[in-house]
Amino acid sequence: MSAPNTHRVVIRRKKGGSQPHHGGSWKIAYADFITAMMAFFLVMWLLSIVPRENLKGIADYFRMPLAVALTSGPNSSANTSAVPGGGADPVRDDGDVRRADGSRVQSQMTPSERRDRTRLENLKRKLDSIIDTNPVLKAFRPQLLLDITPEGLRIQIIDKENRPMFATGQAVVQPYMRDILRELGPMLNELPNRISIAGHTDAVQYARGERAYSNWELSADRANASRQELVAGGMHENKVLRVMGLSSGMSLVKDDPYAAVNRRISLVVLNERTQRQIEEENAAAAGAQPQSGAEIIDAARGGASGAAPAAAPASADAPPAARGQTRRED
Repeated sequence: MSAPNTHRVVIRRKKGGSQPHHGGSWKIAYADFITAMMAFFLVMWLLSIVPRENLKGIADYFRMPLAVALTSGPNSSANTSAVPGGGADPVRDDGDVRRADGSRVQSQMTPSERRDRTRLENLKRKLDSIIDTNPVLKAFRPQLLLDITPEGLRIQIIDKENRPMFATGQAVVQPYMRDILRELGPMLNELPNRISIAGHTDAVQYARGERAYSNWELSADRANASRQELVAGGMHENKVLRVMGLSSGMSLVKDDPYAAVNRRISLVVLNERTQRQIEEENAAAAGAQPQSGAEIIDAARGGASGAAPAAAPASADAPPAARGQTRRED
């Protein structure tokens, strides 16, 4: 009889333990990643539908210095949106018309006007380059604002609190303002386009207000003094089409009409369309079409025989009676 099997059989069983709970933090990180990727692809899609010619304008907007942007500097008055090319239609170009199929066609601009605009844009780039390299103009770079407007290329020379362009309350050009104007004068001869000069003041008034010598006369005198310095620097005398004094009616900083930057001289190299409109308005005011210089002289001689002699105009060199009034420019 065999002996009984007395070997002990041991069975080891592991007790099942629950895994530790990790929570939902990974879901938050994953959601942030998905949101960032969606925003990235949205930006890429928007850039893909914007025309290539508008991308440069967007890049220039983000490169604009903060000080210039706060004072309504370049491109602020010529655009209806903060970002060039913006609006209800993000791919719409200023001056373009869209067909039903979505393609753009140029309108309202003749080939001559397109060439004129290209010349003005080239002049702007050249002036920017010269200002950055010319030792005289570079020192005054913060006071020079260049932009393209519907009228043409605008060059604004703005005042600063510690560096005014003119003597207080007068049209006497300061030496550094004279240097700026005489450096710019010869450069304006490079294009056949004519020039419009406008003077602006702040809202500080003379003691007698508008009743005597006022900001209107002061702004006009300063604009004319700037014209004289441009001519002295080498600009052709017949380049100027008009000289205007606008007083404080067109402030650069609307919220602060007394700000120093509102005192400025604005030079506009007129485009062909604006120059033609001004000449047509002048001809309409005279009740005739534009005449040649010989025709105007003949007409004046023909009417002078029967006309009474006019009173002699007051001397332009005589200072106004109200010039002695005080006017503060801080």
